[in-house]
Amino acid sequence: MSGWSELPSGLVTFMFTDIEGSTRLARMLGEAYRGVLGAHRSVLRAVLADFGGVELLTEGDSFFIAFANADAAVAACVEAQRRLSAHDWPRRDAVPRVRMGLHTGRATPVGREYASAEVHRAARVSAAAHGGQILCSEATALAVTAAYTAPVHRPSGQAQTLADVDLLDLGAFRLRGFDDDERIFQVLAPGLEREFPRPRTAEAPRHNLPAPSSRFVGRTAESAELAELISHNRLVTVVGPGGAGKTRLTLAVAEQLLPAYPGGIWTIDAATAADGLPATLAAALGLRPEPGRPMIDTLVEQCAERRMLVVLQTCDAAPALTATLVHRLLSRCRRLDVVATGRAPLGMPGETVWRIPPLAPADAFALLRERASAAQGGRAGDGDQQLACLAARLEGSPLAIELAASRLRLLPAEQLARRLDDPLGALDNDAAGDGRHASLTNNLAWSYRTLGSRAADLLRRLAVFAGPVDLATVEWCGAEALGALSELADKSVVEVVPGPRYRLSDQVRAYALRKLSAAGDEQAVRDRHLTWAMQVLEKVAADTDGTVSLTELSPFVAEWQTALRWAATSGAVGDGLRLAGALDPWWREHGGAGEGRDLLGRLYQRVGDETGPRELAGAYLVHAGLAEDRVERELFLARAEEQARRSGDPALLIRSLAAQRVHLDGDAEVAERACRHVIAEADRLGAPSAALPAVLALAELLWRRDALAEAAELLAGARQIEAAHPEDRGRRAVDWLLGMVALRRRDLVAAHDHLVVALRSRLRHGFRGAAADAVAAIAVRCVLGGDPSTATVLFGGAEAARGARRTESFGAFWSAQQAELRAALGDAAFDAAYADGAGQGFDRIVALALAVEHPDMEDGAVRFANAVTGS
Repeated sequence: MSGWSELPSGLVTFMFTDIEGSTRLARMLGEAYRGVLGAHRSVLRAVLADFGGVELLTEGDSFFIAFANADAAVAACVEAQRRLSAHDWPRRDAVPRVRMGLHTGRATPVGREYASAEVHRAARVSAAAHGGQILCSEATALAVTAAYTAPVHRPSGQAQTLADVDLLDLGAFRLRGFDDDERIFQVLAPGLEREFPRPRTAEAPRHNLPAPSSRFVGRTAESAELAELISHNRLVTVVGPGGAGKTRLTLAVAEQLLPAYPGGIWTIDAATAADGLPATLAAALGLRPEPGRPMIDTLVEQCAERRMLVVLQTCDAAPALTATLVHRLLSRCRRLDVVATGRAPLGMPGETVWRIPPLAPADAFALLRERASAAQGGRAGDGDQQLACLAARLEGSPLAIELAASRLRLLPAEQLARRLDDPLGALDNDAAGDGRHASLTNNLAWSYRTLGSRAADLLRRLAVFAGPVDLATVEWCGAEALGALSELADKSVVEVVPGPRYRLSDQVRAYALRKLSAAGDEQAVRDRHLTWAMQVLEKVAADTDGTVSLTELSPFVAEWQTALRWAATSGAVGDGLRLAGALDPWWREHGGAGEGRDLLGRLYQRVGDETGPRELAGAYLVHAGLAEDRVERELFLARAEEQARRSGDPALLIRSLAAQRVHLDGDAEVAERACRHVIAEADRLGAPSAALPAVLALAELLWRRDALAEAAELLAGARQIEAAHPEDRGRRAVDWLLGMVALRRRDLVAAHDHLVVALRSRLRHGFRGAAADAVAAIAVRCVLGGDPSTATVLFGGAEAARGARRTESFGAFWSAQQAELRAALGDAAFDAAYADGAGQGFDRIVALALAVEHPDMEDGAVRFANAVTGS
């Protein structure tokens, strides 16, 4: 101890110091520690002499000092830290890190000591500090502020030191042994370290989970499932694409689990751990480096027996380092659990991988509505229906929803939804920051940079596909595709869906297409996709014996449309014309006539000598069927006939003549003569099956004028023709018309048999509009069978399903039957039953139609066409 000086009395500032980690430092240095300790004491005593501190006690590496005024005490601490830092220590890892604490209170010395609670408070303030840090109580802070602002003369060194000192309010803390909270301040000055963990007080926090800036929406089922997994597994990795909400969900679940972890829940982000993962986690726990000891060892020792949960975010930023930390924690800390998040699993033994699903539709809508309201100042903005349509286009991605909500300040939801064919262009802001969640592009670039060359190449090749693909298609894309696919799936770039099939989100596809274009490979990759599409088209045709079945086509329609768009601009024209022919029945049933005409028009502009008249005639026939008006239709039918004659194909010529000359909406006699002429011409040219459209049209014309016997005879001969006609086999038009003839004859047995056959075939092959006509015809059968209620329900369902595909040829017939039903039931009963049918959904209506009881054969009904009733 230094020589005695007079102890201050009254308002006294007490200072406590000690070396953090002194025991470990002494063990590390051995005999050399004596020299370090002595140098440390010399530095402090020199400062005390300069600033008027009275040394009361020195024990080991600690000092207890009293100052007559607070500003001198603060100045002494600042100067002491600076001199300690500047001292020439024998080794870099031998620098003593001294923590200092100050408190000011009234005290009177008794002999050569103070018997005051203020001394104990000062000691607790010092104990809360970390090595290199200076803490003071609120009383000291107030005393320094008052003293510095008062016109008091100070020694020049003290005044200079205090001139650049600042006090940082760290908040209120409970000191061990005291019942009240103490507000603690950190002394800041140039040359002093500024960043420290939270003060080490008695009631240290049990977690460092951040306070959310917005309400957590939805994810109820996912939260429960994830919490259950964490409770039964020591390592759970939450995996999913960027922006899927992994961090937000895990933090919300962690907060729910706080009672289960008395040792606390601590989270760090590998993407921002500039000082390394162990050091960042240690700082979160309030731990400081110890001299000569790896931080991981300090961390493991502190966590060894604590029941705690560590949440490691963005592990894909440093996967190897994360895996190393997790291994050390789990192997040495038996009561510690880990939750990790990333775009790929850690690949560790005992790891439970949980893939976060997209937001459920209801949750996606709720999140969009809340965020949109916040983005628009709390105003409602767009209606729920528009927001629901927009939310459905965002694929359940929280990041996309957040970005879309911001965009709603600029665009209404309906317009924004229409722009989402290019989600990057629609949602990204060119002025967005560099953060991975600042834009979809940044987010996707983060994942793309981690891909190997083969995986990146496969991703670009898969981007030209419109939808999910199977493994055979992936392998078709290139050699060694399986390994690359595994990498894409592990890193959440490709989603594995039941089948299994492999799917790119619209956002990933848009990004990968940009990369494909930038790589200069788009022409070759899209040409290869077009080749694949043509191979699939041939396979489907072979598998279905050429029968046009929309059910069989539906899995490939999106791919064929994508390939056709490419063919229309840069690909093979002949392939494009064939694809347009394959898509024609789909466009007619499901809409798309406008795009079909546009794509055909682009193909015509690129037609060269390699395109023959046969291909052109077929394309013109398709175009005529999609025509917007009669003038356009007749123009392309004339072109089709011209090219068909040039081709020398009699069947193609008959198809052109039938389409051009048979008009059921004109003069019935003229139409009938035209049908007979086409049928005769087909027989003359040896292509009778090509005249099937004319045969069906003639049968309908005969049905209209009640020439039912001739119609039945004509249709009986058409059954074999239809069987050889792949374009109409699935519709079973012959059975359909035979059923309509039977209805006119009130032959319920024959009508029922034929209509059920037609309905089942149309459903099986995906002709929903034609199936609705069959349901309407069965409704007429119910009328004739004395069941007006069921008939009205069936009519309501058929009309709702048919929609724009209404068959006007029989519109007058349906209307007449419905008028009879209304008269029989009354307006109220008819409207109620009709509305009931319209609201049931078509599947239930079809089931109701097929459940209609077969007519009793003993009721006197006579089959008029036994020879043609077979299925």
